[in-house]
Amino acid sequence: MFDADKIRKDFPILNLKVHGKPLVYFDNGATAQKPLRVIEKINSLHLESNANIHRGLHYLSEKITSEYEEARKTIAGFINARSGKEVVFTSGATMSINTVAYSYGEKFVSEGDNVIVSEMEHHSNIVPWQMLCQRKNTELRVIPFDDEGYLREDRLEGLIDNKTRIVAVTQASNVLGTMPDLDKIIKLSHNAGVPVLIDGCQGIVHADVDVQALDCDFYVFSGHKLYGPTGIGILYAKEKWLEEMPPFMGGGDMVKTVSFEKTEYADIPLKFEAGTSNFIGAIGMAEAVKYLSSIDFNAVRLHEYELTNYASDQLQNLDGVKIYGNVPDKCSIISFTVEGTHPYDIGMILDKMGVAIRTGTHCAEPVMAHYGLQSMARASFAMYNTFGEIDIFVDSLEKTISMLRG
Repeated sequence: MFDADKIRKDFPILNLKVHGKPLVYFDNGATAQKPLRVIEKINSLHLESNANIHRGLHYLSEKITSEYEEARKTIAGFINARSGKEVVFTSGATMSINTVAYSYGEKFVSEGDNVIVSEMEHHSNIVPWQMLCQRKNTELRVIPFDDEGYLREDRLEGLIDNKTRIVAVTQASNVLGTMPDLDKIIKLSHNAGVPVLIDGCQGIVHADVDVQALDCDFYVFSGHKLYGPTGIGILYAKEKWLEEMPPFMGGGDMVKTVSFEKTEYADIPLKFEAGTSNFIGAIGMAEAVKYLSSIDFNAVRLHEYELTNYASDQLQNLDGVKIYGNVPDKCSIISFTVEGTHPYDIGMILDKMGVAIRTGTHCAEPVMAHYGLQSMARASFAMYNTFGEIDIFVDSLEKTISMLRG
């Protein structure tokens, strides 16, 4: 049996009181909290190992460089990449997607081509492709979803043609919780010779990821949603793509030789890591991965699934609550509205009761537009959340609704 109370002891911030109330943190879809061992690792690096990587011959530089490259191997093992060569450290998933949109786009996308995304994407998996399409005078095509929250993967085959250059889809919607059928999407795309990028920001937290079994061409995620530091992320790419793509940025550490006549780029993955990388963040992220690897992931997934179902059942008993995204086996996200109230008001009052949720568009305005809304409230659960916290949340929401309706 999964013991959430035991897990909670690893996260010091969960002992915090907000406005005199015990913190109930249900904004994990935006940023997850960090276990103590990650915090301690980051602190120890600043105290004992801080020096620039790849550049120095002195003790501190060699020590931190070794830890940085070991972190790369740890991440590669976590997602089952073929080697560390396929793992690029970035500032986050947004940077990872922008890197592919620019680097892959510069070489492989031309005027008259098209790029396919889904209607349920986060802005970070829409805007970079729009920018590419504007730059190259290409078309952006969209896989729709239905009102229940199912992505219409069956529409993909009709969208792909001989001008399609890449398909970019989420592993799990940050609004609806929907986890599309990636196997189907990747198979359909590859049958047409089209590579696939997966935004794994929400998915990797709630599901095992094996990029070789998945056979995606690109996979991106961020550290701060995976119980790790902010400002660090991963771009996984098949080695063949990293070899063929031009670098996104130029500068130090991504070169072998530089002259005014010619620059020779470094071998992958360093070709895509210009400047001083966030080596502290990378090592901290690897520590978070080590922590997660010590926990029974199947038990975590079941716990989060049960939390989500329990919360959904309780919320549906409240007058006027409407949940968006009702597909089975979704990840632990519940987005909702309450008739006659504004999500911002709900969020502000819940905060006074110690409950942290997210309100707004969730950086997914096309999802809001699908339902004719300006914003939603969202509760997102993590492995350290409990059924007792859901009871507090639902009770607090009921009081909030009563207050707002007078």
